[in-house]
Amino acid sequence: MAGNPERRAALVDAGAEVLAREGARGLTFRAVDAEAGVPVGTASNYFTGRDDLLRQIDARLHVRLAPDPEVIAGLLTRPKDRSLVTAFMHDLMDRATRDRTGYLALLEMRLEATRRPELRASFTRSVRGDLTEGIEFHRGAGLPGGDEVVTVLYLAMLGLILEHLTLPDVLDGVLPGVSVPDGLVERVAATIVPEQ
Repeated sequence: MAGNPERRAALVDAGAEVLAREGARGLTFRAVDAEAGVPVGTASNYFTGRDDLLRQIDARLHVRLAPDPEVIAGLLTRPKDRSLVTAFMHDLMDRATRDRTGYLALLEMRLEATRRPELRASFTRSVRGDLTEGIEFHRGAGLPGGDEVVTVLYLAMLGLILEHLTLPDVLDGVLPGVSVPDGLVERVAATIVPEQ
């Protein structure tokens, strides 16, 4: 396996682009090479196979879509109430919107995991790890609501992000006077998170 970490990262990012645009069926080493602008055969020197590439895309996207520690630190200076949880949900929506390709690639990997049981366990651990981390963060930060609130908030935001990034017109005007996505983020938090 080739060991140039910058080239590997570029190939993994190129794989995410291909995955988001073409779906899992279009994710070939040749397509990754073309997207990365490298000679044909380069990706095969960096990954043991397609499953290895998918796992590395998964790991890379979790880094790309992770919250900025400085943003989190700044938000944590505010009172620990519903408005802070709402601010965290706005940050989540902003990150998903800014890296739409990355988020769509994650959605494609979820679909691929339904077709390939050998990947399901790996992706399940990854996504469950995100949920567990969110629950632990919520507890540790002393935010309102318990594990059930975080889980329901996670599910609501997952649905909102999915619609906003894939079929945004579905949500336009669904609640008159409520903007998409910001107003809907506000409504999700107001409906789920207790005032304290």
